[in-house]
Amino acid sequence: MCGDRTVVNGSGATSTEKPAHQRTPYESVGDFLSNTNNFKIIESTLREGEQFANAFFDTETKIKIATALSDFGVEYIELTSPVASQQSRDDCEAICKLGLKAKILTHVRCTMEDAKIACDTGVDGVDLVIGTSSFLREHSHGKDMVAIEKAAIEVINYVKSRGIEVRFSSEDSFRSDLVDLLQLYRAVDRIGVNRVGVADTVGCATPRQVYDLVRTLRGVVSCDIEVHLHNDTGCAIANSHAALEAGATHIDTSVLGIGERNGITSLGGFMARMMVGSRDYVTSRYKLHKIKEIEDMVADAVQIVSEQLVIQSNFGISITSLLVAKLWLLLDWDDSLSTGRDWIRTLDRAPQLSQLEEDVATGRTAGGLVPSLASATATAPQWVDNMPKAAMHFHCAFTHKAGIHAKAILANPSTYEILKPEDYGLHRYVHFASRLTGWNAIKSRVEQLGLTMTDEQIKEVTAKIKQMADLRPIGLDDSDAMIRSYHLELQEA
Repeated sequence: MCGDRTVVNGSGATSTEKPAHQRTPYESVGDFLSNTNNFKIIESTLREGEQFANAFFDTETKIKIATALSDFGVEYIELTSPVASQQSRDDCEAICKLGLKAKILTHVRCTMEDAKIACDTGVDGVDLVIGTSSFLREHSHGKDMVAIEKAAIEVINYVKSRGIEVRFSSEDSFRSDLVDLLQLYRAVDRIGVNRVGVADTVGCATPRQVYDLVRTLRGVVSCDIEVHLHNDTGCAIANSHAALEAGATHIDTSVLGIGERNGITSLGGFMARMMVGSRDYVTSRYKLHKIKEIEDMVADAVQIVSEQLVIQSNFGISITSLLVAKLWLLLDWDDSLSTGRDWIRTLDRAPQLSQLEEDVATGRTAGGLVPSLASATATAPQWVDNMPKAAMHFHCAFTHKAGIHAKAILANPSTYEILKPEDYGLHRYVHFASRLTGWNAIKSRVEQLGLTMTDEQIKEVTAKIKQMADLRPIGLDDSDAMIRSYHLELQEA
């Protein structure tokens, strides 16, 4: 019979057996290195996703998202560094105590101080990271490759001594020197790191480049390989698949693809890609029917229109894509519409008014209610007229929120941007007001305000800003007020 095959079992009898699943033309070509049918997901919505321009996750929301992701079937959930703020540490400890099926990881700098705090939270694994490209070595941490390798070995050995899983990742891997990179990975592999990470931090890599680097690395290390791929040029999902074909074992994702700038590989989009060629593997491990529920949950948490971002994220959010932030104002219907129209008129005038351009670039426009505002579009008034709230548009591609990123961007934009915002008629926005804010970003803001403070004083006011940001979302006006108030206290003292 066509499609059947006769086999002989161990007792000598014959039987007719049909394949459990017919091959499709979309399945990957057989390759002994390929892991398209044997991969794990490291879900980073509660780490990378928290760097999304409009993200603020309180403890209850984090627990709901973590529980839903574990139920969906992801193998790992990655959380914001407990060093970022006290609330970040408390949340990390709380999620570790939930007893979820998914392993809990946290992502920290490759320093002993960060590693010790991370291990004390009760996580199952610690993800270490340090920049290895010339851009980041010069403008982020100032270490050469010898110092990086020494620090990596010291910190990895410490985490291992605590009986905790450890991953070591270079940051900006695709703009790093290949020889330096492979030497570093070989060194950490020798001492027993569980995984090494490859990061396309600026979203510059193509599938071919990802395949070549991962395949080369696969011949150098025996440990697992994780990839973290940004979506600045729309290649994140394709790059993730190419990495698996080359021998990667773990893929970083976030729900709706949210994250720093244009985000990373979206969970839903990646699942769609893998369902085409690895259906049996995917359906045996992940509850795909839960995807919509999780996406709606996250969309609501970051105050965006779910349906629009689902479409955009699963097909790649382009540089000029406009996401809609729902700003629920404590105004009645008429006031909301009036406010919204005023904002639209302000934006329409922005190209002609340098002060307004600067307000847009720094996020001061509209009282700091939105992270960044860009020029209005023809559809914007329709949103205002049809929604009982003010709806504004903002660009994410050039928004920087993470503390490490902000420090380097302020020194040299090329550290975390491969494209220039001015080429698109847009503005760069460095987020000065969140629990992820670093003291270097606040130092820059202090200088912009024309104030004088020592580094220690700036670190102290940064801690105050983080404390406030742990309690509620804050804007630039809030952080500026805290900076000015603190400076006044110093003057009076």
